[in-house]
Amino acid sequence: MRKDKEKVLDEVWTEDRVRQFLNVQPPAGANADFHMLEKAYQSMRADDFELFVGMFLEAGHDLNAANATGRTVLSYVQEHRNSAEFADVLKRNGAQ
Repeated sequence: MRKDKEKVLDEVWTEDRVRQFLNVQPPAGANADFHMLEKAYQSMRADDFELFVGMFLEAGHDLNAANATGRTVLSYVQEHRNSAEFADVLKRNGAQ
């Protein structure tokens, strides 16, 4: 079977593109701040995520926002073996 999407490597993320994640809308009933952080984590490289976290905090959002089960993005990030850089970004900025 043929893949319908090819993996893009070394994609350039501008500040405007990173900033667009501040406008990501959550599904009904989901915490907006958690949803924004989760989508940014899933989509960005660590350097871009660090830029996003700065913008996120500057806009007054909550880095420790939790989902419906009470988990933070940091709790998920720490479970992934290749996400130490992301966890460090979150912790340096006050995530618990």
